[in-house]
Amino acid sequence: MPNVGAVIIGRNEGARLIRCLESVCPHARATVYVDSGSSDGSVEEARRRGAKVVELDTSRGFTAARARNAGFEHLLEACPDVDSVMFVDGDCEVDSAWWPQATENLEHYPEVAVVCGRRRERYPESTIYNRLCDLEWDTPVGEALACGGDAMMRRAAFEQVGGFRETLIAGEEPELCVRLRRNGWKILRMDAEMTLHDANMTRFSQWWKRSVRSGYAYAEGAALHGSSPQRHWVRETRSIWLWAAAMPLGIALAAWWLGAWWLLGLAVYPLLAARVYRYGRTRNMSRKDSLLYAAACVLIKWPQLVGQIMYWSHRSRGHQGKIIEYKGPDSQKNLAREVTHA
Repeated sequence: MPNVGAVIIGRNEGARLIRCLESVCPHARATVYVDSGSSDGSVEEARRRGAKVVELDTSRGFTAARARNAGFEHLLEACPDVDSVMFVDGDCEVDSAWWPQATENLEHYPEVAVVCGRRRERYPESTIYNRLCDLEWDTPVGEALACGGDAMMRRAAFEQVGGFRETLIAGEEPELCVRLRRNGWKILRMDAEMTLHDANMTRFSQWWKRSVRSGYAYAEGAALHGSSPQRHWVRETRSIWLWAAAMPLGIALAAWWLGAWWLLGLAVYPLLAARVYRYGRTRNMSRKDSLLYAAACVLIKWPQLVGQIMYWSHRSRGHQGKIIEYKGPDSQKNLAREVTHA
């Protein structure tokens, strides 16, 4: 595949990055690794395996979007004639069969800007949080609204819309896809194995922080494109406020008026879980996975509400949000402090 380049982004991924590099470098004409302030020898390991390395200036806030744009620019310097780019997160390993399938689809469908496949969690059975990631990434095959961090993109389409929006701390791929679709491009989810991801989530606090980040992304995405015909993430944002804010407030008011009868109001949450459970079963999830997925979809509303509040607090004060990392040391106290002082 002579006209395919690759951009890998990472920060302190350790052995995961080595595995990623070894799955990418042999298949791409050139590979650029963009490092966001690692201290674990990632830069040296990338150079040792033949990747071109870009070390981001630490005086500016890190975002995945900024890293990917920087990698794309340096890739074009190394290979000005690349037709497509495989963007990969440094904690992922790319399936060797993915490369020819992805390029073939981009060649066959000139209206498609992005192709993505099945991203799987490497150790889905090790923790329920890893399992939830694996279930989350099992999206429908066919034309899609968005892709994730691992995807092959047509260079011309990527350049046409100006690449990623660098200020976004999360949700940068769906936001890019909104602009691509607005310009007439399509996103294709292929029925093909693409990457193995190593979430390494072992604690509830990590899952909570990742959920806060998704709530922040929903709020910012809806603020940017909610009034457009795509209504980007408006439904998701409304759902968060309904189930995590409006509904508890309504139940509390009912308690004041109705006494013990207010307990009936709590039944709305099992009903929501039952609806999600039925959806999981229609997606061929096992009963166990459907129950886990349903419980998580209800519980996740509260950390997502925290993320929404963080975004609007930042916006009202004119502050730029900082990346929310869930893989590092547990920092829930720092996260709570940021919400308080945003």
